Amino acid sequence: MVRSILYRLAYPRSCHEYRPEPHGRQPILPYATRLPQARLTEDVNEDERVRRRELPVITRLMQIGRLLIATRIAQGLTQRGLAERRGISESLVSRGERNEYHGITVERAQRILDALHETVTTRVEEPASRTRERELAGAA
Repeated sequence: MVRSILYRLAYPRSCHEYRPEPHGRQPILPYATRLPQARLTEDVNEDERVRRRELPVITRLMQIGRLLIATRIAQGLTQRGLAERRGISESLVSRGERNEYHGITVERAQRILDALHETVTTRVEEPASRTRERELAGAA
């Protein structure tokens, strides 16, 4: 997450925009260069919550990668430390985290959780919209 903060500062999304001021004054800063402060603050706040083990609640299994990264950070474990625990290279951990473990298999996620000495609990719930529809149908 710290890496993403630094990346966002170094490469704002629209840093190539150029809007000159009217009447020949100095050009204003690109709009995007004023936005990184808000993104930086948001990322720092998220990082602090993770370090306090206030891990994100995920609602889709595709978000498991973010949870794995947050769990590693919450433990104060570096990518190198996780790589050593798993017996793999640090670059493999880095590559996986860079993509937020997109497309990770259940088996690989479990190996990471085992290396972190953590477990994940899942629960299947009916979407609130379907629950409301059912309540309305029952009232009719």
